[in-house]
Amino acid sequence: MHELGIINYVVRQVENLAAENNFEKVHSVTLEFGEVSGIVTSYLMDYWNWYSKKHPVVDGAELRCETLPAITWCNSCEKTYPTVQYGKTCPYCGSGETWLLKGQEMNIKEIEVEE
Repeated sequence: MHELGIINYVVRQVENLAAENNFEKVHSVTLEFGEVSGIVTSYLMDYWNWYSKKHPVVDGAELRCETLPAITWCNSCEKTYPTVQYGKTCPYCGSGETWLLKGQEMNIKEIEVEE
């Protein structure tokens, strides 16, 4: 249920940017998030549709979501590999000395303003 918190954060950030940059209406917001972030896109969309109606700057704006691939780094062989496909074991050397390099993040990638 952290999706509602994410939407709240995004809307507040957009409202702050609107105040700082003198725009009144947003056409779309594009978010990017890692494939192992645990974010459920359908929940995100449902919360956006409900929550955005309460905030004039984003009311009616489209929410776009892009998924970033999860990448793991292997300390043993110093290579990267796709996390979801191979998990914690490096497919190159079989080591378990690995850590997630990318794939848990969430970013506001783009805000398109109506003119």
